[in-house]
Amino acid sequence: MSTSKIYQWQATALKAEFVKVENSLPTVSANEALVKIAGCGVCHTDLSFWHDGVRTKKDFPLTLGHEISGTVVEGPAHLKGKNVIIPAVLPCGNCELCNKGRSNMCQHQLMPGNDFHGGFASHIVVPHQYLCVVPDAVLSNYKLEELAVIADAISTPYQVIKKSELEKNDLAICIGVGGVGVYGALIAKIMGAKVLAIDINDAKLEAAKKNGVDATLNSKGLDLKEIKNKVKEIAKQLGTSKYGWKIFEFSGTAPGQELAFNLITFTSTLSIVGFTMNKLEVRLSNLMAFDAKLIGTWGCKPELYPEVVELIASGKLNIKDFVQTFPMSKINEVFKNTLEHKYDKRSVLVPDY
Repeated sequence: MSTSKIYQWQATALKAEFVKVENSLPTVSANEALVKIAGCGVCHTDLSFWHDGVRTKKDFPLTLGHEISGTVVEGPAHLKGKNVIIPAVLPCGNCELCNKGRSNMCQHQLMPGNDFHGGFASHIVVPHQYLCVVPDAVLSNYKLEELAVIADAISTPYQVIKKSELEKNDLAICIGVGGVGVYGALIAKIMGAKVLAIDINDAKLEAAKKNGVDATLNSKGLDLKEIKNKVKEIAKQLGTSKYGWKIFEFSGTAPGQELAFNLITFTSTLSIVGFTMNKLEVRLSNLMAFDAKLIGTWGCKPELYPEVVELIASGKLNIKDFVQTFPMSKINEVFKNTLEHKYDKRSVLVPDY
């Protein structure tokens, strides 16, 4: 296909169907690269923009998608022809936050599918500074489009688990083991924790257990007290401490966040990863009484991406069981089915035009 044109699936308005459009490719400047897209994952954030009315920086019509892998076809010589992951958060690299090692929070950051047209397209033009090159060895086991999930679904939980100060044999409680949470659970296991996955979907729990999670709990129909008692029992069975639990809320739901806060115990760390517009009523004094920590996370700083790629290259992290691909022309069907929770795996859309 000629690279003189870019094909994009654009959201024209809130909840409207995505429409295929054709445009001339924009000019590539000295600090940019043109990437031919191999795959773009469908993230909860995309659904929030398109369905829930969360504001994007760039107004509709907008090509969504920020979980992107592809091949550099134009750009600096050292990147041309390389297979890459495009970080979901593209910082400036020079500001106060970038210089303090918090580049994921750069206030000049650019996000594909938010600040500019994203990855549900044939090509994308992005700043090249933080593109993460994929070693050829990884592609002997994975297709490049499958690796799109590194850009958010894997890198985001990787960053927050590092921030949580997780130690070997800690109890890591992962609430919601869908497209992001399952990777959080597996990464916590790789880092030496005893991992409990909590969800309301048996299929997701079974997949997590199959891939190494130590214990699972279906919380559907249980009240908070029942769940907490079961978690205490499981912690005892796993031989972990009743203190210092590392709790990760991945579900992005109000019930999940309420449960996560209520599981805080002495010296716990609660990490909020999932996003919801809903509000909770909680007693913040619990943090004081338990000498606990409550932390958030935003994406993943690009400096950590090579570490994530290495987890996959080394075979420590297997992603095959958690990714499914669809032709990009099926975008309206895939978004509808995702809203209706019909998929147990992360969907990746692959250009087919």
